[in-house]
Amino acid sequence: MKLLVDSGSTKADWIALDDNGNKLFTTQSLGLNPEVLDKKEVLERLEDRFDIYQNRKAVTHLYFYGAGCGTDRMKNFLADIFKEFFSNAEINVKEDTYAAAYATNPNNEKAIISILGTGSNCSYFDGEELHQKVQSLGYMAMDDCSGNRFGRSLIRAYHFGKMPKHLAEEFEKDYDLDPDTIKHHLYKEPNPNAYLATFAKFLIKHKDDVFINVFVKKAMQKFVDNYISQFENCREVPVHFVGSIAFYLKDELKTVLEQNGLILGNVLRRPIDGLIDYHRIN
Repeated sequence: MKLLVDSGSTKADWIALDDNGNKLFTTQSLGLNPEVLDKKEVLERLEDRFDIYQNRKAVTHLYFYGAGCGTDRMKNFLADIFKEFFSNAEINVKEDTYAAAYATNPNNEKAIISILGTGSNCSYFDGEELHQKVQSLGYMAMDDCSGNRFGRSLIRAYHFGKMPKHLAEEFEKDYDLDPDTIKHHLYKEPNPNAYLATFAKFLIKHKDDVFINVFVKKAMQKFVDNYISQFENCREVPVHFVGSIAFYLKDELKTVLEQNGLILGNVLRRPIDGLIDYHRIN
């Protein structure tokens, strides 16, 4: 049995395939980002899903693509846990950008691959390997144009009194904005980045509002400046995206990329379906 996993910080999609590439089961767990979870929390999330736990000894190959797996230290940390949990499996852990590359770029052509979801990332795919110019420092220092960064900015705009009144009133209806509640989630609960990303739904819902529209496009321009423009041939190859932020703000993204002379490629909300085709072939 092959297990394919596409994991962000918020959630992870799991698909099991038999030796003929037929789908055995699909499930979803909480995200397994090694940057924000310890071993105990990872194991709890694995044991919490019945399909995963029940079939753990039947798995022969695990292909895990995850947020937070951009360094050898984090990849090895997760791989060691998986070796213990899936005791009969060959383990392969890669950063989530590889899932995006394989899903959006099935012909393995040269392209820039970007992730705009709970977190953000950007790499150049040469047809075989991914290359990064910017090493991610995690959600506190980077993650431009991500769900968690938008959430942080919305909370700040509200509490600093910068959000227009009509939006602030809607924001109050949709979320508990009490300072103690926010601080509890940020400093006492696991996955503060995923918590911040929940506020991005408000931004998507009100994306046509002038304040939000300007807000979004400024953030996208920063992503272009800080990430995409690092690659010298960025205007010669398509820029593919995966993630809910890219998917639901595709029109805005297209506008900003065109203004910068960039070519928008494929945009997927999640790469898991594309991964199925990739691993059936490979």
